[in-house]
Amino acid sequence: MTEAVKITKCSREDVHTLQGISIETFNDTFKDQNSPENMKAYLERAFNTEQLEKELSNRSSDIFFIYFNEELAGYLKVNINDAQSESMGEESLEIERIYIKNHFQKYGLGKHLLNKAIDVAIKKNKNKIWLGVWEKNDNAIAFYNKMGFVQTGAHSFYMGDEEQIDFIMTKSLV
Repeated sequence: MTEAVKITKCSREDVHTLQGISIETFNDTFKDQNSPENMKAYLERAFNTEQLEKELSNRSSDIFFIYFNEELAGYLKVNINDAQSESMGEESLEIERIYIKNHFQKYGLGKHLLNKAIDVAIKKNKNKIWLGVWEKNDNAIAFYNKMGFVQTGAHSFYMGDEEQIDFIMTKSLV
């Protein structure tokens, strides 16, 4: 059997599916390193229906689902212009989220989503891509290093009321 990978753009009609996979993947990735109270506060703020509808409606953001053998496996969110979470300039595209469900990890789907982000950046005439990754997320940091990203800074990220540090990692496309 041949495994099929398909990437599709999300629309406002996908808001509840996006909400479900956002909560599942974020919770699975970070629940063991954060208090239940902080996780609950973050999930309710970041992934409520109104917030996700706002993100899906923003012309400077794109969200894509990735399917593996026709099953939803993860998603990607990219931002340009004022949708970026940090002011990184007109030449930049931000990868705000790459999340893969636990049981789909190690199939190379993160690489497919990263390549999709690069394709979007090139089509939008951006010459670098960047992202923030939690300083304690060793697997993600190793993946991004392997894919050519370098740490260029850091910024604060709030998980509920706890300040955490995200490394800013950048990759040049020129």
